[in-house]
Amino acid sequence: MKHIKLTLNLVLTIAVFAISSIACSKDTTHFASFPDFDSKSPKPDFNPEKLAALEDRMRKFVVDGDTMGIATLLVHDGKVASYAQAGVRDIVKGKPITQDTIYRIYSMSKPITGVAMMMLYEQGEFSLDDPVSKFIPEFEGLEVVKSYEKDGSFDLEPLERQPTMRELMSHNAGFAYGISGMDPSNVEFRKQGVLGSPDLQTLIDKVATIPLIHQPGTDWEYSISVDIQGAIIERITGMTLGEYLDKKLFTPLGMSDTAFYVAADKADRLADMFAYHPVTQNFQRMPFSEPDYNLLGDISYSKETRGMESGGGGLVSTMADYARFCQMLINGGEFNGTRILSEKSIKLMSTNVLTEGQKVNIAGNLTESGSDRLGFGLNFGIILGAEFSKSNYGDGNYFWGGAAGTWFWVDPANDLFFIGMIQRFPKSPPSVNPDFRGVSQKFVYDSLAN
Repeated sequence: MKHIKLTLNLVLTIAVFAISSIACSKDTTHFASFPDFDSKSPKPDFNPEKLAALEDRMRKFVVDGDTMGIATLLVHDGKVASYAQAGVRDIVKGKPITQDTIYRIYSMSKPITGVAMMMLYEQGEFSLDDPVSKFIPEFEGLEVVKSYEKDGSFDLEPLERQPTMRELMSHNAGFAYGISGMDPSNVEFRKQGVLGSPDLQTLIDKVATIPLIHQPGTDWEYSISVDIQGAIIERITGMTLGEYLDKKLFTPLGMSDTAFYVAADKADRLADMFAYHPVTQNFQRMPFSEPDYNLLGDISYSKETRGMESGGGGLVSTMADYARFCQMLINGGEFNGTRILSEKSIKLMSTNVLTEGQKVNIAGNLTESGSDRLGFGLNFGIILGAEFSKSNYGDGNYFWGGAAGTWFWVDPANDLFFIGMIQRFPKSPPSVNPDFRGVSQKFVYDSLAN
């Protein structure tokens, strides 16, 4: 046992030295993998020294041990303004983060599924005022939690009306998620293992038996709604969600590494996942040796082991692929001559639909969830422009993030977007975790000369 511990310590020590070396090195060819973004044009709107400070700060996250690997990308006016990479994607083999590293983007899948939904919306396949039950008749008998007690008892009441497609796409339809909360709906989601469903039909069948948290349209609650949207896409198109996304979105945009699984010939590029062990609180590679602590299910993303195609959190992607998606958004629905959506639809998605008093209670890695400066559109979080002086964001930014720490935002006013890729699960509250998004935001806007 002592020999094993000594060997492990030696491996980790070597890894730390390797990570530090990689993190401190400067990659002078780091634009080579972004052929769609001209990096050679001048960037007069940014202070070069402050951009360098941004990149140094992103690499410092690795040096400080906050993450084992990181990559960040800032694109302005369709051109790369900054790219930084540091650390490793494979701690055992010491393989560094590269531009073609594949990441589990988890909830950054949601905006992609949202765009797919809007493509069907533009084709007249649904109206935002349609009841969800028009496409998911299994939901016609849904009930709502009226009240509940700490002992687990609760009372139900009937729906006042069916939730609409608009509410489904803005997380105020009343559905639960199961990732938090001790209310009867979230408890039942965990009890039935909704997120571990083997396919979307099974997910729908389970959700149909679970009451809504609240009456439709009355509050905002992060929910299973985007997986339900994935099921609706399948029912409208007759394709699997993966087939539809690949045919209508990924192939047209050149997102060749974005999918619900990682092909065998790409597996070497999939980054390791790291998390804090729930007992030791040490930063460790997943899966943990104790099965009970591995709550994520399969993280290998091989075709043979992947189950449900989760539009809410199941995709993997690369920096270059997600950059193409973001550039399409900031271009108003078009990229490299390919029209995905109309500018009107992009504007509709990125406009706040919440009413006064509805609060975004989880905000895609943004630390200020529940604040008045946050709104929500159709599958995007929205930064409300009235709070610009506090947020340092441009007016009307939209954003989201993923469970493993990935984050992005699109800033139409400044014609820029930023993407951050890491693969780590944070310490449990009340532990303090690094604010990757907030730090990158500060450095980006501090570097803007105008």
